[in-house]
Amino acid sequence: MGSTAGAGTANAIGRNNIFWHECAVGRADRQRLLKQKGCVVWITGLSGSGKSTLACTLGRELHSRGKLAYVLDGDNLRHGLNKDLGFSAQDRTENIRRVGEVAKLFADAGLICIASLISPYRRDRDSCRAMLPDASFIEVFLNMPLEVCESRDPKGLYKLARAGKIKGFTGIDDPYEPPLNCEIEIKQEEGSCPSPSAMAGQVVSYLEEKGFLED
Repeated sequence: MGSTAGAGTANAIGRNNIFWHECAVGRADRQRLLKQKGCVVWITGLSGSGKSTLACTLGRELHSRGKLAYVLDGDNLRHGLNKDLGFSAQDRTENIRRVGEVAKLFADAGLICIASLISPYRRDRDSCRAMLPDASFIEVFLNMPLEVCESRDPKGLYKLARAGKIKGFTGIDDPYEPPLNCEIEIKQEEGSCPSPSAMAGQVVSYLEEKGFLED
């Protein structure tokens, strides 16, 4: 019993006991190895706006150019990392925070991380931007009209929301806050939606212009 006499007075481990450990190989070293610069391409927009299509098309285009990219898809992440979260405002915020932290790690590893999520709240997206250094957070706004997204309805969710079977659905009974200063805005041209390859080309051109595709 004597060995546990002081246990009750010991302090629990807290943030003051946790320290950041630096390694000899840093972000710049990894970027030189990969011959590219790590960044986060954050694709936001309504359900059905084409986020996943753009993310996968962009990933394929970068791969064809010999660039290492990885897609973080919002729905896919809810099968694992975020499977304990629902769709309340609080859970949506935590969902985005977690994805932002993971995306930051990918960018630090030197990868081009493509995050594809509705991410409806401006403050949550801005919080993710604040995690990244310099200008390595690239917000891509798929600015497609609600009626276009609803007409596509690839998952049948708009129909369920209109019928009242889904509550808190973005664009119907929960707000979507569009970006105020996004790096890239993609929208209809003369009433037509750009093709996936055209949208991906717009993002690739930006990455080239800003030097992310070179070491």
